[in-house]
Amino acid sequence: MAAITASMVAELRGKTDAPMMECKRALTEADGDMAKAEELLRVKLGSKAGKAAARITAEGVVVNCMDGTTGAMLEVNCETDFVTKNDSFLALANAAAALIAKHNPVDVVALGALAYEQDGFGPCLEDVRKGLIGKIGENMTFRRFKRFATGSQLASYLHGTRIGVVVEFEGEALAAKDVAMHVAAMKPVALTSADVPAELVERERSVAAAKAAEDAAVATAAGKPVQSAEIVAKRIDGGVQKYLKEVSLFNQAFVKNDKQTVEQMLKSTGTSVKAFTMYVVGEGIEKKVDDFAAEVAAQVAAAQKSA
Repeated sequence: MAAITASMVAELRGKTDAPMMECKRALTEADGDMAKAEELLRVKLGSKAGKAAARITAEGVVVNCMDGTTGAMLEVNCETDFVTKNDSFLALANAAAALIAKHNPVDVVALGALAYEQDGFGPCLEDVRKGLIGKIGENMTFRRFKRFATGSQLASYLHGTRIGVVVEFEGEALAAKDVAMHVAAMKPVALTSADVPAELVERERSVAAAKAAEDAAVATAAGKPVQSAEIVAKRIDGGVQKYLKEVSLFNQAFVKNDKQTVEQMLKSTGTSVKAFTMYVVGEGIEKKVDDFAAEVAAQVAAAQKSA
């Protein structure tokens, strides 16, 4: 049985907003597996446990560079929020986005090899990055980027420096800009229900099935009637369909007018969205969580030992 530490419980609580003791029970049942514990909480607590699941865990900025039907979006990470306001760091990030749009590098390594000078560092972008690490005293990396050059019109939106969206469209620019803002707010995972990745659908089906099984167990223990297999199956399918509508862009209620879907809004303006890309700073990165209590205890023990 894995040891469940206070820092593990705090991390799970930060991800799920679930009560502390529920987090500890879930981690114990999952034998310390964070992902499994998070899923157990979703089964037990429903959507409440998923509200903070995408909480940002790393610092940095998202920047873009748009020039007609060509553009680029880039995420640059750093260690602290303080550096995201540093002029040299921001200049590096924006210059890198412009280089991507202009030169179309195949990956981050190729991006770093492009010619660029700043703050007395160079002659390539990677040299400037390394130079600024020494100057600022904090690590920074080019995490990911995407270049857009399909011939479609482009609409972009930056929510501060932490969320970036680019929409590829044909039609009315204002409608496309509204869609970009909508994506930043509602965070869909696909254009349509049919485009939602199969693994996400199966995960949602698994959670719905586990929830139904738990409800059946509770009903049995209380001596109440248990729903038939047919009703349970329909309930699970209904939950999956509800999820698909919630995460597919065209089916979502439009943020500026919840009386119509995004698809209906686009149709009324004669606009078609072909694709969208969204970057959220730190998405998918696990930031180190320091166990300060353990650190202090270790320091005290070391001091006593040396005394």
